[in-house]
Amino acid sequence: MASEDVEVEKKYDVGEDAEVPDLTELPGVARAGDPRVDTLEAVYFDTGRHTLAARGVTLRRRTGGADAGWHLKLPPEFVGGSKDADPKDAGSASAPQRRRELRAPLGQPDVVPDSLLAYVLAYLRGDDPAPVARLETHRTTHPLYGDDGVHLADLADDRVSAHILEGGAPPAEEAKARRWREWELELVHGSPDLFPAAAGILAAAGASPAGHRSKLAKALEGSGTEETRDNGVSAPAPKPPRKKGPVSDLLTAYLAEQIREILAHDPGVRLEQPEAVHDLRSATRRARSALAAYRRIYSAVTVRRLRDELKWLGGMLGSPRDAEVMLDRLRGHAAELPPGPVSKAAADRLEEELGNTLDTGYRKLQKTLLTERYFRLLDDLEAFRDHPPTRPDGAAPARKAAAKLAGKAAKRLQRAARTAKRARRGTQHETALHQVRKDAKRLRHVAESIGPVHGKRARKIAKAAHRQQKILGDFQDSVVSRDVLAKLAAAPDLPESIASAYLTLHTRQVQLAAEAEAKYWKARKKSRTILQRGVI
Repeated sequence: MASEDVEVEKKYDVGEDAEVPDLTELPGVARAGDPRVDTLEAVYFDTGRHTLAARGVTLRRRTGGADAGWHLKLPPEFVGGSKDADPKDAGSASAPQRRRELRAPLGQPDVVPDSLLAYVLAYLRGDDPAPVARLETHRTTHPLYGDDGVHLADLADDRVSAHILEGGAPPAEEAKARRWREWELELVHGSPDLFPAAAGILAAAGASPAGHRSKLAKALEGSGTEETRDNGVSAPAPKPPRKKGPVSDLLTAYLAEQIREILAHDPGVRLEQPEAVHDLRSATRRARSALAAYRRIYSAVTVRRLRDELKWLGGMLGSPRDAEVMLDRLRGHAAELPPGPVSKAAADRLEEELGNTLDTGYRKLQKTLLTERYFRLLDDLEAFRDHPPTRPDGAAPARKAAAKLAGKAAKRLQRAARTAKRARRGTQHETALHQVRKDAKRLRHVAESIGPVHGKRARKIAKAAHRQQKILGDFQDSVVSRDVLAKLAAAPDLPESIASAYLTLHTRQVQLAAEAEAKYWKARKKSRTILQRGVI
């Protein structure tokens, strides 16, 4: 298991003869502790194309110092979840860097720990990480303390010697080493206010904000990393959509957000973290819904292929997720049965049946996330984001075109609701309501995508559609649970007492489905005005 922290630091370029200034002049800094000297040696791992470095990811094994071990530093969107990231901070020389840092014990020199490797497999996409650089750092650390003795920050004075490793072999000549000096001001328990306060003092000592994000980035300057980035491995974030800008910008921005979500939650699925499958599935569904809604302004072949592949991935995610939801639901309802051996036997059988389905689905999903097909889908999504195959209609002004897209999705939902109301009771009716749920979901995702140009109105539509979707999700869960219970109750050689317990739970699901449907029709009536008016 990896330990982790959020690193907040700012790097400075500094000359060889510069002297470390007296930082006790900083507000809140009472004293500087005795300097500590360490010699650190780190081997950085990446692909031959520097795939990780181009995305702002560093993976290293470092010896020496107090934190020897494997270190993985992730880009800003991995700090607190991608939705909390500030794109302006990525690669900015003026702002302190916030990076999520994960650590693992030293282990074997050339074997990346699985607990860290899981976080970069979606970036590596089938390539194996290998040593690409070796850095030796002579570090003098100056700790800074407050009046109450709290360790506020560290100023590290680093003299670095870097060697590029070709094919994993060390360089034959010492002359190949690249050398520089830099300072790092890193928070420990202090406030980010230290950074602007320190700026003048450090500048007066000859320091300037570093032009590189990491030591590895500086070591690799001129070695091909920039070319890799230009080829789309780490493209800049799409420009924010504008009301009078092209409508295609809406999908580009929305799809970029879903790609960030997919990459952010991919490691959680591999490490079996709670809710990771749900979050990854939600991002996949959002991307697919948006592509469906905007499909007429893009190449039909490209959009169809992406939607088909996203449907495939959603199906692989759906199997374990649906089993997990069903197990939690029926586990709770089984606990309401009268206590006794019969109830326990019924609950145990549920656990075994759905638990096996969950385990089987999860094993298949884990294998799926290692396939070339999955990695190709990630490549294709990023290619669409960076070079969208837009048709002429994609240049239409965003505000007006977006209103039409939302109106179309709302009408689709209304037609589905009318069909459900007319459908005969039974399977036909349940299937129709399931379609209503899917159309409510599409409207919600369209409304989310047009938020940048329709603001509050779009958010109201998304909220109303989400409410309908959620209620009908409860209805669908009851229907599926009912069918699972009916199958269990009909199992051959099942004791009558246990079958009776399942029938009791079955009746409860029928009741819950009826309650959910009644709740849906009330919600639909309440939100009819919002959805019919649209966003204009």
